[in-house]
Amino acid sequence: MKKVIYKLVFNQKKLLNEDGKALIQVELEQKDLEMIFNGECYNLDDLQIINNVSQLLFTDFMKKEIDESHLKNSTKKNHYSTLSIIRLFQNNLILSELSYNFLCDFENFLIHRKYHRNTIAKHMRHLKRYINLAIKKDLFDMNRNPFRKYQIRSVESPKIHLSPEELYRLEQIDLSAKKGLRRCLDMFLFCCYTGLRFSDASRIRTQNFRYIDGKLWLFFSSTKTDTDTRLPIYLLFNGKAVAIYNKYMDEPNFFNINSNANSNINKQLQEIARLSGIKKITFHTARHTNATLLLYKGAHITTVQKLLGHKSVKTTEIYGKIMDMTIIRDLEKMYQVPQEL
Repeated sequence: MKKVIYKLVFNQKKLLNEDGKALIQVELEQKDLEMIFNGECYNLDDLQIINNVSQLLFTDFMKKEIDESHLKNSTKKNHYSTLSIIRLFQNNLILSELSYNFLCDFENFLIHRKYHRNTIAKHMRHLKRYINLAIKKDLFDMNRNPFRKYQIRSVESPKIHLSPEELYRLEQIDLSAKKGLRRCLDMFLFCCYTGLRFSDASRIRTQNFRYIDGKLWLFFSSTKTDTDTRLPIYLLFNGKAVAIYNKYMDEPNFFNINSNANSNINKQLQEIARLSGIKKITFHTARHTNATLLLYKGAHITTVQKLLGHKSVKTTEIYGKIMDMTIIRDLEKMYQVPQEL
């Protein structure tokens, strides 16, 4: 049975009858007119006190939902990040006060703090998720959903990758005077050769590697997609990852870099890029480089899809659009003058 939301006002006339009793005035919030006027009787057990709902903080509701969700830890971390930003913007946000104007003000707040358009879109998607949950739990009126008017906007981000020349420059750089950067670079190059994300590379151990018929393979399950992947690293990029494996195979935690150290690793990469004379890079540049260079070398897109662990080939197709060298190579093949026999 649906619940009628009511609010206790008071006995306006403050008059008691002979039995010492008086009528109490009650205000009803009509969620469904047919529920009020269908002739049925309702008792107090069918009523929900509106004061408890009207004063519910959205941030409290959102935190409780994140805490009790079955989301992956990495996803929870992102949602907690959105929650922290909402609290920073308006800590005492009451659920019933969510509106289109609030969304616009929150967006402007993020813009003022120099958040990227796609980061703003991510936080808005998280916010939308918990408003929808509140609606499903009858804590917020569906007809007042502010996202019915608000459009989440994002832009297509360029996939930054290294050219073959830039990758070679990193491979040849002398870091003897900067030994603290060597491990970071080795991990980055390993991911250029294998396509691993930072979250996966930081978790692999020696036991993830196996020799099959004398050839080295890497087996792991992606932390982001739960996809089981196995990579013939003895073949990828002429087996360059094997040399890195041999270097760290005796260390219990392999690269021994914490999965929470991504921001620090990116700072080290900036220093390495500066020393190499190449453009700004982040750790994810390694994955983009892997996919782009494999396609450039002629690997079939479905092969790259499997190597990267993409569930949809549409995700992989993005990389097929981003490399001028690939266009030049294909055009050269088209207009190549056949040699005379």
